[in-house]
Amino acid sequence: MLFLSTFLLLALLPLILCVEDFYDILGISKSASERDIKKAYRTLSKRYHPDKNPNDETAKQKFVSIADAYDALSDPTSRSIYDKYGHDGLAQHRQQSAGGGGRQQHDPFDLFSRFFGGGGHFGHSASQRRGPDMEVRVSVPLRDFYAGAEHEFSIEKQQICEECEGSGSADGHVETCSVCGGQGRVVRKQQLAPGMFTQVQMQCERCGGKGKTIRKPCKVCGGSKVVRKASSFTLSVEKGMPKNAKVVYENEGDESPDWVAGDLVVVIGEKGAEMGASDEERVDGAFMRRKGRELFWKEVLSLREAWMGGWTRNLTHLDGHVVHLGRERGKVVQPGSVEVVAGEGMPTWMNERDETEEDFGRLHVEYTVVLPDQMEKPMEKEFWALWEKWRRKNGVDLEKEMGRPEVKIKDEL
Repeated sequence: MLFLSTFLLLALLPLILCVEDFYDILGISKSASERDIKKAYRTLSKRYHPDKNPNDETAKQKFVSIADAYDALSDPTSRSIYDKYGHDGLAQHRQQSAGGGGRQQHDPFDLFSRFFGGGGHFGHSASQRRGPDMEVRVSVPLRDFYAGAEHEFSIEKQQICEECEGSGSADGHVETCSVCGGQGRVVRKQQLAPGMFTQVQMQCERCGGKGKTIRKPCKVCGGSKVVRKASSFTLSVEKGMPKNAKVVYENEGDESPDWVAGDLVVVIGEKGAEMGASDEERVDGAFMRRKGRELFWKEVLSLREAWMGGWTRNLTHLDGHVVHLGRERGKVVQPGSVEVVAGEGMPTWMNERDETEEDFGRLHVEYTVVLPDQMEKPMEKEFWALWEKWRRKNGVDLEKEMGRPEVKIKDEL
């Protein structure tokens, strides 16, 4: 007999261990408040909804588990039973409630629709009303387009009231309007002339066209079912993304129990050039300009460097790596000339990458020569003498070289 009991315990042990704790499923502590439970459910149910994870059986099972955990912990009675007696006690309670016509377990999609409106799925059928899309603009520096980065941003939007779960009622009771019978509209007879009448359809004044009435409005939303609150999002800027690229967050627009939430569309703009606050952000490339996959930079040279060469530069790129520039002694750099450095432009965005394309564009370096405001007398004489010697030796006449007509001076006499 002892052997049989031990055998049955070992056989059932894997099943017992597979039953995950409801608090762990929602990622909350056992002391979590009702608001914490609702917030955890809202976040996780969106993440693992089957419409956002097509053909992912694991996500579907996770979605059902999240709904089951919320269904158990959101009701004070079932939560108390679960805390004392665990899964077995809760299962017995549900069975007794169902047999006695009491509260039954929610369908996970019906439960989801109570929070987000418009039915239990993100997909939109022809009969479902869809809310408007929202568009916001988030600007990031050029270095984030180059190296990739994540940004946190917040927006204020309309959300379904968590206190009343979108019912607008403080006690959860919503009644059908006794005047319009839930239609939201009533038919009134109007007299056009003596003995002549017409029927006009009008919005029900009692329920305001909603077809439902609430005796005790929610203290948080005042019966409107929705509130305006700030929501936080994480924006992933991918390497090589074009300026004004759009990132769509499905069903993250304004919420309402009366429609399926629209999308939140984030347009990624480019901030103006500025030096970073930290040392690692203080790169020369902060003032680069971008055109597609090409980057543009202006490098300043002195007269001596442009004329005589023998100089080097270490240009710190947008991600901190160094690009080496320079000229050997005797190599002249003409003002306004452009040097093209392959492989130092913008990375190719993965959504636009072609097998024939390079991973990076090019960097165009334009050289600007700065002349001195004035020269000291000894330096001027030395420079002039050197110039005249070179000009005579090579027979250089600037007027002829530049194609200018000869200037003839008339004899006034």
